[in-house]
Amino acid sequence: MTSPSQSWTRAERLDAARTVDALHARTGVRLILEGPCPGGQVGAAFVRWPDAHRSVLKWRPRSRAADMEAGPLAVTEALRLAGCPAPATELVAQVGHAVAVVQELLPGKALDRLDHRTLDQALELNQLQADRLADRPEIPTVEFHLREDGPGYCLHDPLRLHNRRSAALERWIAAVGADHPARMAGHDAVHMDFHPGNILAADGSITGVIDWDGAARGDRRFDLVTLRFGIHAGEADPRVTRRLDTVLDSLPEDILRPAWAHMSLRMVDWAIRHFTAADVEHWLDLAEQRAP
Repeated sequence: MTSPSQSWTRAERLDAARTVDALHARTGVRLILEGPCPGGQVGAAFVRWPDAHRSVLKWRPRSRAADMEAGPLAVTEALRLAGCPAPATELVAQVGHAVAVVQELLPGKALDRLDHRTLDQALELNQLQADRLADRPEIPTVEFHLREDGPGYCLHDPLRLHNRRSAALERWIAAVGADHPARMAGHDAVHMDFHPGNILAADGSITGVIDWDGAARGDRRFDLVTLRFGIHAGEADPRVTRRLDTVLDSLPEDILRPAWAHMSLRMVDWAIRHFTAADVEHWLDLAEQRAP
């Protein structure tokens, strides 16, 4: 990762400081707060331990440590055992209504752009996720939210009300939801937010995959659809985009359609509520490529 930036708002800095203090009170471990993690990660900061090694502190409001340990952190550990470069968890604690997690600081920095070499590596990592949770049925499965709103994201009304294009997309999403189960089948590990910003690399080689906070059980190929949306967010090599599109073309419709519908809903809804009209059109352009 890159060096800490100084882009924190006062409120974010206070949240981080309070979390460090609460973690000390709860566990006796005194971490030194260094600064925010790069890339716009909310609720993530660089910290230093008493022995001087550096880690990443993350905090999730309105969460339970038991749920994190039985869900995303269990998924991450299963993948680490399989050779995936996911961060080790060094400390977990309930601090009031939030969960504080301290994780290993992995080498490298977030990908600026996916190229053919890193796409090859990303596809290999995706293969590692297959059947990793076959013996962990207690880990929650991915929910698509195609018929009903998700918890603060994947909201349907913003699409219904924004304009004709978004309303038509929402009707297609709801139709896909009516034709498919509400939850994803499968026993693979699923990252749920697999995009270049969460892929670390150095000298052209992937060194880590971070931000497994939403990880769950399902079909690993969902992450390839997420990756396709992720490269649409920035400038992408058209040849790499075409390669990934070819991979998606090979997926079974019962995998591709609900995954595409979910990502279309997630990104268009978020853009409507948080970004500009041009951003909304940007995501609609991509969503409509596979939404008839």
